[in-house]
Amino acid sequence: MSSKLEYNSKESEQKWYSYWEKNNYFHSEVDDREAYSIVIPPPNVTGVLHMGHMLNNTIQDVLVRRARLLGKNACWVPGTDHASIATEAKVVAKLKAEGISKSDLSREEFLSHAWEWTNDYGGRILNQLKKLGASCDWQRTKFTLDKDMYESVIQSFIDLHNKGLIYRGYRMVNWDPEAQTTLSDEEVVYEEKQGQLYFVSYAIENSEDKLTIATTRPETIFGDSAICINPNDERFQHLKGKKAIVPIVGRSIPIIEDDYVDMEFGTGCLKVTPAHDENDKILGEKHDLEVFDIFNPDATLNSFGLSYEGQDRFEARKNFVKDLDQQGFLIKIENYTNKVGTSERTKAVIEPRLSDQWFLKMKDLAQPAIKAVLESHDIQLHPKKFENTYKHWMENIRDWNISRQLWWGHQIPAFYFGDGAEDYVVAKTKEEALALAKEKSGKDLSIADLKQDEDVLDTWFSSWLWPMSVFDGIRHPENKEFQYYYPTNDLVTGPDILFFWVARMIMAGYEYTDKKPFENVYLTGLVRDKKRQKMSKSLGNSPDALELIDNYSADGVRVGLLLSNAAGNDLLFDESLCQQGKGFSNKIWNAFKLITSWEIDSKIEQPESSKKAIDWYGSVFQEKLIELEDHYSKYRISDALMTSYKLVWDDFCSWFLEIIKPAYEQPVDKLTFDAAISFFEDNLKILHPFMPFITEELWHQIAERTPKEALTISSWPEQKSFSKELITDFTFASEVISGVRTIRKGKNISFKNQIDLVVINNENASKDLDSVILKLGNIKQLSYTDEAVEGSLTFRVKSNEYFIPVEGAIDIEAEKEKLNEELKYYQGFLTSVEKKLSNERFVNNAPEKVVNIEKQKKEDALAQIQTITKSLENL
Repeated sequence: MSSKLEYNSKESEQKWYSYWEKNNYFHSEVDDREAYSIVIPPPNVTGVLHMGHMLNNTIQDVLVRRARLLGKNACWVPGTDHASIATEAKVVAKLKAEGISKSDLSREEFLSHAWEWTNDYGGRILNQLKKLGASCDWQRTKFTLDKDMYESVIQSFIDLHNKGLIYRGYRMVNWDPEAQTTLSDEEVVYEEKQGQLYFVSYAIENSEDKLTIATTRPETIFGDSAICINPNDERFQHLKGKKAIVPIVGRSIPIIEDDYVDMEFGTGCLKVTPAHDENDKILGEKHDLEVFDIFNPDATLNSFGLSYEGQDRFEARKNFVKDLDQQGFLIKIENYTNKVGTSERTKAVIEPRLSDQWFLKMKDLAQPAIKAVLESHDIQLHPKKFENTYKHWMENIRDWNISRQLWWGHQIPAFYFGDGAEDYVVAKTKEEALALAKEKSGKDLSIADLKQDEDVLDTWFSSWLWPMSVFDGIRHPENKEFQYYYPTNDLVTGPDILFFWVARMIMAGYEYTDKKPFENVYLTGLVRDKKRQKMSKSLGNSPDALELIDNYSADGVRVGLLLSNAAGNDLLFDESLCQQGKGFSNKIWNAFKLITSWEIDSKIEQPESSKKAIDWYGSVFQEKLIELEDHYSKYRISDALMTSYKLVWDDFCSWFLEIIKPAYEQPVDKLTFDAAISFFEDNLKILHPFMPFITEELWHQIAERTPKEALTISSWPEQKSFSKELITDFTFASEVISGVRTIRKGKNISFKNQIDLVVINNENASKDLDSVILKLGNIKQLSYTDEAVEGSLTFRVKSNEYFIPVEGAIDIEAEKEKLNEELKYYQGFLTSVEKKLSNERFVNNAPEKVVNIEKQKKEDALAQIQTITKSLENL
């Protein structure tokens, strides 16, 4: 057994992580044990460790490490997501810095650069997770563009297309002009912004009349196809069947009628731009209007924008409004607050755009997923409050736009052989596509006649298969690993991707396996600072995750994160909690140093107080094991940490070690020492999921261990019977000890001096722990009586009265002098208060609240005088 003087966390973290990896403790293979599997929410390959990752992965590691200790075959699959939009943007930026434009490259050339970038920078975050202590099965690391993962995604697309669930349609989509790709509805964030409402005058053709429309986006006037009025609006009856002239543009457009128009909004006249608004598109189709798409992919104006062609939409707006004003078309401008859709990834303002895209029908896919979470509860969300959010989204689900106008990702396996809407086939390879195209067209086509779709699939279309594809369950559903590890047990993720990812994985799971993909979903909160602001690099309020580990140790940061987090609630992160976590490590280290500093004597008899302490701590530990089981079963991970923290800090360090500690320079008996070490080992086991490094370090300092005896693969403490009565008795005894210590401190009675303690045992309290009271109170003699003891200092625990005879314990004359001084003070204070209360003018004129305060002062002074007088009588 060895014990270093100081704990070196950096050395320990490096040493034990290497040891765990070298001995393959985190790797899992199929065997006859119960499987426990978790898949990591794959971070972007572009990512670096931030506070959200730290929290999420700490919780996963706690669950996985505990599963190992419970004897389960734990498998935590790590991996990264190719992140189409984010990665392509980084590669494009890198190339731009090198003077290369994406448009100058072929697809193959660009992908070569993207792979080079990914190989250089990708996966950094996984190495950073090792510093946190994440016990992933690194041999199973997956990337969503790995060959087998790629094939799984392509196979899934073909399958869903063949089932009629994937279709191609000309639809209004969310267009990100910065990334130049479509986004799904869930990738659009609506932000309330202060804008302006522009009132613009339109001339009526062949008439002196004019009408006014109100718009927040005057640049879309170039795309106007009609003006729409409500047929019931009396104000515009005279305009029916007429035409309006688009200002500056000069185009003649019809005035149409539709009760869709809100007569109360704006001017009651609605400009219709079918290419740039979902509702206008519906109106356009209903009234057979022309469509003018005025934007280039980067949201600059095209030739429909006339002299403004090439200008950015916001620049064009400013210039166009200026010209409208100068030419007399602008009536007025009002401030207007509205919700503006922005890209979750690039933060660019979304542009509604008509486009040919691929869609996945969601209504039928959603039904089993709704039932699993909301009806049968086969899948549990923790906390349950998120069921309402889940229900709302799932019951209002829309078809999923799964195509993206990017090159980095899974290229859509659709091959075109003609110009018609149906002139395409879907297949894994060009060879298979050619055979299908020949059959479909009836023509003798060649490979050269086929053109593969340029678009890639939405990144989420690969990650929705993640729990299946990481075990090759899409390509080979009968393989033994998939059969063994799937469904997985737990998923830990943020509520912000409950729809993007969680709900879709549930849908995919039931579609492909008719099984749930996981049993429990633990939804963490967002990490916020002390001001409740979301932590982000842009706000400058997010600490560097690796720096935190460097300053406070991995164990300290893990404890700090969990001390401030409860499932589903936002985490108010305070760096001082990491300091508290580091302090806890020191407490455990110092406790071990204390135990191992004692000399052991196998010949001396075990003290009665130590016997009782061992019985008591054994019972407390067993009681806490039950409490821990309850917390873990309900995914109250922070509560499980607090139970462990208090058990070790309060019960073990503050009470147990104090009771068994031998007198100065005296040895400890072997029975007590062995029990202390055994309890310490059990403490390390329950702390290990939270604090893997220091616990493994101390585990090996206790004794020389073989690799098969490492803490990380040892066993969770066994549940045994225990005495609740002993725990209750000890709680009472601890209050007695606290009472003795309070009097010692208050009366300056040295803890080195032995005193007597006499008890009136009205509670009929157990005497079994008297030996503990004697030791921790440094009491010479503990006796029982039926009458009050004169000349004593007293305190009460419930109805029990305790007396400490002052003779020999304190300087009576000095104590009398002190008490008389206090008595004199309170008597003088009482006199001044009574004088004020006897003044009728004060009592009648002062506010009732002020008078009551004085009355309370009088009562307090009388009580103090009574207490001091009684103490003087006892001396």
